[in-house]
Amino acid sequence: MFVDLRKAFFMIPGPESPLAAKGQALLRWHQTNSFCSATGQPTVRNQSGSYRVCHSSGITYYPKMAPVVIVLVSDGSRCLLARQAMFPKGMYSALSGFCDMGESVEEALLREVAEEVGLEVEDLQYSGSQHWPFPQSSFMLACHATVNPDKTQVNIDKAELEDARWFTYEEITEALQNLPRDPRREPPVFWVPPSYAIANQLIQEWANHQQLSRK
Repeated sequence: MFVDLRKAFFMIPGPESPLAAKGQALLRWHQTNSFCSATGQPTVRNQSGSYRVCHSSGITYYPKMAPVVIVLVSDGSRCLLARQAMFPKGMYSALSGFCDMGESVEEALLREVAEEVGLEVEDLQYSGSQHWPFPQSSFMLACHATVNPDKTQVNIDKAELEDARWFTYEEITEALQNLPRDPRREPPVFWVPPSYAIANQLIQEWANHQQLSRK
């Protein structure tokens, strides 16, 4: 029985998730790099599958990852999550976007937040990184960002997002427990990406920080 990898991340153990992601990314890369871009001749993969070679031109092709910023925006007491039309029903995640050529992570983050939800970031903090095999092969750079609590009006870019809104600590803690594992059941009204996804890490970190600040 074959299962879509996105759905598999809800079922496979944590230590096995990176292996599944790497395997998916390499298989997809080999499928789309069968020919040399310079000569049009077939490329041949090496035994381990870590690169492909065009024997006509001598060019060696290595798998590439596209840098992507993913950011959880907070106004101090709430966090902002969004969803694209392609997301499963009820799922919201952190904002994300590809880095443009010549952009730093910081510049890409500020631009993406401004473009997608019309907010101005005042401060940001790096959290971590992750390889993500969708849509091809991305390198996710995760950050937390804060905005002025008096300037939280969201202006959604409908070309990019279906919805974006602020969520309270109580809503987030409930959503972290609402991971739909049985495809035969109706998904929860609001839930977040699986624990393997770095978006989940950002959300969990924010919830933990909120919990500590309330003590």
